[in-house]
Amino acid sequence: MTTEPRTQDAWSALAEQVRTWIADDPDPRTAAELSALLEQAEAGPAEADESADLQTQYDAAQVRDARADLADRFQGLLQFGTAGLRGAIGGGPHRMNRAVVIRAASGLGAYLLGELEGVSPAPKVVVGHDARHGSADFARDTAAVLTAVGIDVVMLPPQLPTPVLAFAVRHLDADAGVMVTASHNPPQDNGYKVYLGGRVVTDSGQGAQIVPPMDGAIAAEIARVPSVAAVPRAAGGWTTAGPEVEDAYVTQVLALADRSEEARAAHADLRIVLTPMHGVGGATARRVLAEAGFTDVHVVALQAEPDPDFPTVAFPNPEEPGAIDLALALAAEVQADLVIALDPDADRCAAAVVDERVRLATGAGAAAADGWRMLHGDETGALLGSVVAERVGSPGATASDGSPVLANSIVSSRLLSRIAAAAGLRHAQTLTGFKWISRVDGLVFGYEEALGYCVDPASVRDKDGISAALTLAGLAARLKAAGRTAVDVLDELARRHGLHLTDQLSARFTDLSQIPETMQRLREHPPVLLAGSPVMQVVDLAAGSDADRDGLPPTDGIRLLTQDDTRVIVRPSGTEPKVKCYLEVVVPVEEHASAETVGEARRAARERLNAVRADVAAALGL
Repeated sequence: MTTEPRTQDAWSALAEQVRTWIADDPDPRTAAELSALLEQAEAGPAEADESADLQTQYDAAQVRDARADLADRFQGLLQFGTAGLRGAIGGGPHRMNRAVVIRAASGLGAYLLGELEGVSPAPKVVVGHDARHGSADFARDTAAVLTAVGIDVVMLPPQLPTPVLAFAVRHLDADAGVMVTASHNPPQDNGYKVYLGGRVVTDSGQGAQIVPPMDGAIAAEIARVPSVAAVPRAAGGWTTAGPEVEDAYVTQVLALADRSEEARAAHADLRIVLTPMHGVGGATARRVLAEAGFTDVHVVALQAEPDPDFPTVAFPNPEEPGAIDLALALAAEVQADLVIALDPDADRCAAAVVDERVRLATGAGAAAADGWRMLHGDETGALLGSVVAERVGSPGATASDGSPVLANSIVSSRLLSRIAAAAGLRHAQTLTGFKWISRVDGLVFGYEEALGYCVDPASVRDKDGISAALTLAGLAARLKAAGRTAVDVLDELARRHGLHLTDQLSARFTDLSQIPETMQRLREHPPVLLAGSPVMQVVDLAAGSDADRDGLPPTDGIRLLTQDDTRVIVRPSGTEPKVKCYLEVVVPVEEHASAETVGEARRAARERLNAVRADVAAALGL
């Protein structure tokens, strides 16, 4: 949190800024919240003599805390970038609230009108929202602002998944889309994703989230908004869509499923545990699975319905420890074949399977005893990539300029590039974030290790947890019918391409200034050994030549490569106050190695990965 103003003049200037914002705030709740903080901040002096009684010192501390809170809320307008807006809900320009959203919508409207000036018909924008606190109000304000300046707005039904909105941008040939969601962020947050398509973006990024320079251009228009009062808002006039958009999305997703009688029998024999993690993907996912013939689906009851408070999880992200514990417990209870977990806006998908090699004697019916483990994002990416490669590839062929492309981010496993090459497909790596992956020319599959998968880029130019879930379920059903499992497929990939094992180390910071300091320390003093293997290459992804960076645009990150092909990439998170380290080791495996031998290689890789983790943590001073 920003410290309180140190001088009386600084405090007076801030207090006047707060009063001006309150007068312009369209939401009585956030206006009252700020008024109460301002009253507390002006309740007395911010300093107390050491000889003062405890009550006086306590009162002064309360004043300082209120001033620091206001200083944090008014440190500037919440930054609009390639992730749109995302932040804590509350009053003030550095929070998510109606005033900030109205300004953002006004800036987006001005940008669209400028880009399509003189072009008929008027720009079209589709707007959707999740079930988070404030989402419905933010979506309605967006529709009101855009409609008032003559933009054609289509509002989706309440509480639909983000992939439905991303689908709708292309399906409705919209020039832009707005999704109000904070995805997998904590319950106190909300956010605002912007997609561009139609006549504004016409290349392979049509329907994808914004990237530079569009984000900067929209941000510049937002900065020109003088006040909320100056922004016109219509009382109505936008179109409210019925179920037809979601219906079209479901139909498109179902086109990915094998609908043969044999497949439907296999689907009906697969027992799935599903959790939407208190988000908005449950109903749509259940519908897709049911219509594809997956009739044995058990939903985690405590997490089945949308709930903006996410009461059963500390952090509503399937990657976080403990987030899918309820799903694993149910899987052990019902003896399921597959666990699928969606994040709250259903653009991410996690999977868990039984791995005989990790069975523990911890009690009958327990998930650990039964060998349940969550697949790493790279493992799921490899499985889905293999499915797509089998569908569109030509094994043994050499990729040409016109070959379809499998793509993943630079922090994701290198295994996908080997899968692509073996299938005669091209591979591309991109900067982190689906806004880059989804723009790849010729894309047929893309993923990032943070549980984001795009298996149908022609329809949804973004990650889509529901279509990924259906594809995973189809694979699991085919494997079960053949007496095999997803673990068997991962072992086969290890035999063909080497055992690729990945993991992540991250550090969360409350003092954001420590993030650039940590990155600079690594640049100046990179490790010379990782798990005993010499570091042969250190690439600063913010500089360096195009060859060093594989032709990627500059990004804040450092890549280390060792003699034994271990790779480490360190970068600041784009959405959280974290420094993230992405670790990958590769262990050769004989082509005809037994399952036991592959298991031994996996254990050896884990030991090496743990040693790499310790060395990276030491290098970062964590």
